[in-house]
Amino acid sequence: MKRLLVVVFAFCSFNVLASPVNINTADAKTIGEALSGIGLKKAEAIVKYREAKGEFKTAEDLVNVDGIGPKTVEKIKGDILLTDAAAADQKADQKIDKKVEEKTDKKQEKAK
Repeated sequence: MKRLLVVVFAFCSFNVLASPVNINTADAKTIGEALSGIGLKKAEAIVKYREAKGEFKTAEDLVNVDGIGPKTVEKIKGDILLTDAAAADQKADQKIDKKVEEKTDKKQEKAK
């Protein structure tokens, strides 16, 4: 009985501890594994929709995919990414670097 409980708990916690997935870049297998309630068929529909219509702007855009409704989106939106965190961090770093560079240039011009 204890083994059964451990197996059930491990299975349930897998979905809870799953890492977020970028629905604009991930393949169907990755999406299906990462999002609770989204199997391979719905994940394939997500990829097909994305390829036909372009990137998702919001998680709520998933309601436009056949077989996915508002309740499903509400349930999984915490696990959905629309951009890659590394790419977003890189863009933010570039903006900061540019601002620092501009301020440095202004200070150098004033010093002349």
